[in-house]
Amino acid sequence: MLVVMKAHATEEQVRLVCEKIEKLGYRPHAMPGATRTAIGITGNSGVFEHGTLEEMPGVQEVIKVSKPYKLVSRDLKEDNTIIRFTATEATIGGQGLAVVAGPCAIESRDQAFAVAGRVVRAGAQFFRGGAYKPRTSPYSFQGLGEEALQIMAEIRQRYGIKIITEAIDNESLDLVEEYADMIQIGARNMQNFSLLKRAGRSKKPVLLKRGMSATLEEFLMAAEYILSEGNYNVALCERGVRTFADHTRNTLDLSVVPAVQRLSHLPILVDPSHGTGKRNKVTPLSRAAVAVGADGLMVEVHNKPDEAMSDGPQSLFPDQFDELMGQVRQIAAVVGRTVPGIGVKNSFAMI
Repeated sequence: MLVVMKAHATEEQVRLVCEKIEKLGYRPHAMPGATRTAIGITGNSGVFEHGTLEEMPGVQEVIKVSKPYKLVSRDLKEDNTIIRFTATEATIGGQGLAVVAGPCAIESRDQAFAVAGRVVRAGAQFFRGGAYKPRTSPYSFQGLGEEALQIMAEIRQRYGIKIITEAIDNESLDLVEEYADMIQIGARNMQNFSLLKRAGRSKKPVLLKRGMSATLEEFLMAAEYILSEGNYNVALCERGVRTFADHTRNTLDLSVVPAVQRLSHLPILVDPSHGTGKRNKVTPLSRAAVAVGADGLMVEVHNKPDEAMSDGPQSLFPDQFDELMGQVRQIAAVVGRTVPGIGVKNSFAMI
């Protein structure tokens, strides 16, 4: 169910409606918008008697939401969600195009700082790097764990760039929550419902990657798990799905971008690195992602990709990332977006 408040409803009226919903045994989710506040109601799997709510001051109407995903739906919130971060103008969603760049995995302090210096200089606002790596083989490099998180915290301190990194279970999420600015839930964990619920109880924004075989509805329902726990700062990420194609690692589904934007208010990024698995396809698909309307890019960059411990073949060289950013800025302008740099002093310093 969805309670639509009147355009000029007061904060007190919204609060009283939320209290009434709680007294009825359900959970309210207030979503302020540019012209109205809507209150989603979860926990009402059966018949819901909404007559008392319709009579409350400030309520315009109570409507039934037919979609299984209620909180991520545009029925609840017409305005696009914009995720904001402290001490920076960088956002995910809105007019600005979010650019997330960095190595697949943090391998050493020298490697991480070398890459960070270059992506900051090129204009990335977010630094990605894996501390915990769920790999296909148990014998592959699994990440440096908390040491990697500490290195990324140093990078944020030096360059002012925000940190996004993956949590693979509840234990690692506790540490990621402590060090990072945004928690990533990877493709393999898109339907790890206990982990989604834990991320939903976090105060940090969440980047949710699409599962390798997930439908659009399954993708949105996974996000619904996070929002249903009270965390409304969620961004989606398309990273390719498995098909019969063998000319790429995965098939990057750019059609999901406008599909998500039609159904949901959540921002959606595109990861052309995992989506293709091949370095020579990352730049063309990045251009296409911006042109199709994605809210940002997530690109793997490595200073020595031929020596990378994971995903070297799909990682750009820093010079290639520089060229990509120049092209992205041109395309972004055509579709009415901007690519804000973080403008950090000492961004040219290399360690």
